[in-house]
Amino acid sequence: MTAEFHLFLPQMRMSLDTLVERARAAEAAGFAGIWGMDHLAPPLAVDQPMYEAMTLNTFLATRSEALALGSLVLCDALRHPASLAREAVTLDHVSGGRFELGIGSGSVPEELVTYGVQPHAVGDRVTRLGETLDVLRALWSGEAFDYDGKFFRMEAAQQLPTPIDRIPLVIGGTGPRMMRLVAKHADWWNVPLHQLDRIEEMRPRAGDARVSVQERVVFVSSEAEREQIVETATRRFGTFGTVPGSGSELVDHYGAHVDRGVERFYVWFSDFAPPATLEAFGAQVISAFA
Repeated sequence: MTAEFHLFLPQMRMSLDTLVERARAAEAAGFAGIWGMDHLAPPLAVDQPMYEAMTLNTFLATRSEALALGSLVLCDALRHPASLAREAVTLDHVSGGRFELGIGSGSVPEELVTYGVQPHAVGDRVTRLGETLDVLRALWSGEAFDYDGKFFRMEAAQQLPTPIDRIPLVIGGTGPRMMRLVAKHADWWNVPLHQLDRIEEMRPRAGDARVSVQERVVFVSSEAEREQIVETATRRFGTFGTVPGSGSELVDHYGAHVDRGVERFYVWFSDFAPPATLEAFGAQVISAFA
């Protein structure tokens, strides 16, 4: 069995030094990438400090060697596609081709209302995302083009430089319109937790996109501390979408997903991924899928 493991690390309640420490520990442990989140305020924790997604990606790119970098996922409504296209290419060059663009229509509609971001309606947000993806691809070609959409209009638009190679696109969702965008644009289809049981049903609609999954993990590094570890994680996050297990149990868990066609896992640790956890997970779990 082979699979990629990437660290999902929301950039809140952590100093920059701590984030760099986590990134370097993840790299040493065998993780293939590190991903943050993209919000105007931390979900369910608006009073907590949080760093901006793309700026932090750039910062971590200069302090790591091989990790892929991205966000699960950037909210399309927060950025004009021409600005996003240039930011992405700049980060692509800064990182030596390690940047991947995760993008979606917005997972927390309430924050769009709070900050006056348009559009609010789900249908309009999906339409806008589709236009953004069209514009990104056109701008990354380096050729001049015209575009006339519902949300964006461009005349002889052009950007240089172009990406080093191809900036991978990560798109999630299972709705009919989102699946059409996945099939048309995505390199990776990120399957939402509540839709994991539909992978086989939905897979044909994803086109050539490879399958990824994000899960919160309660890593039981010591059997003697299992009860305490699980209780702490449950108090923090509840039980939905949370996978508890020792190294061997998690190997079995991920192996079952690999058998269903999943090729990449974004791992969100309930203990906020201290270096010791990352090292142990790498030795006990990632090594089994190398």
